[in-house]
Amino acid sequence: MSGRILVVEDDTDTADYICKGLREQGFTVEHAADGRDGLYLATSSAFDAVVMDRMLPGMDGLSVVKALRAGGVETPILILSALGQLDERVTGLRAGGDDYLTKPFGFSELHARLENLMRRRGGTKAVETVLRCGDLTMDLLSRKVTRAGKLLDLLPREFKLLEYFLRNADRVVTRTMLLEQVWDYRFDPHTSIIDTHISRLRKKLDDTFPKPLLHTLRGVGYRLSEEP
Repeated sequence: MSGRILVVEDDTDTADYICKGLREQGFTVEHAADGRDGLYLATSSAFDAVVMDRMLPGMDGLSVVKALRAGGVETPILILSALGQLDERVTGLRAGGDDYLTKPFGFSELHARLENLMRRRGGTKAVETVLRCGDLTMDLLSRKVTRAGKLLDLLPREFKLLEYFLRNADRVVTRTMLLEQVWDYRFDPHTSIIDTHISRLRKKLDDTFPKPLLHTLRGVGYRLSEEP
């Protein structure tokens, strides 16, 4: 069996061990050394499976898995972790992982588990690289956002915030959802930082256009939609 695998692992020796073994088995392998790079790669290109370390710098593995699932990415994910207790394995699976392998592990077992996931899931659906809502377009590969053909200059956090809204277009997005998926649990949901970023994004997104797209639903949350 061959395919395209994303390995998200910060330990150099472990990553080299996995990537070398997979390539020897005929797989095409991409590697990311932290959670944020892993999330970007997993959402900007199609993979047949992902090997995800649980403890990662930048963004922990379970947060990456949750973000992928929230964004509609169905790629099979094998979680690697030194945390092998039953409750830890259950936590990983409930976060969206398809399988859980504890460290230390043998390559033959990792290989067999990946092949099983790929057979069971039949690989992954094509991952969207362009997101749209009305005349708003986000190109995930070039990292460019335009509205009615006009390029919008967004800061990295604004880009991530808008990407989450686009992946949930026409749906209500709560402050808690934004806290978990955009700020990675780092802030109190009542903090003004969410309001500040929403305000800045809305100015760039709506202020110079006749029809607003980002709507506030008082007491509920927000919605990105062509409809008011």
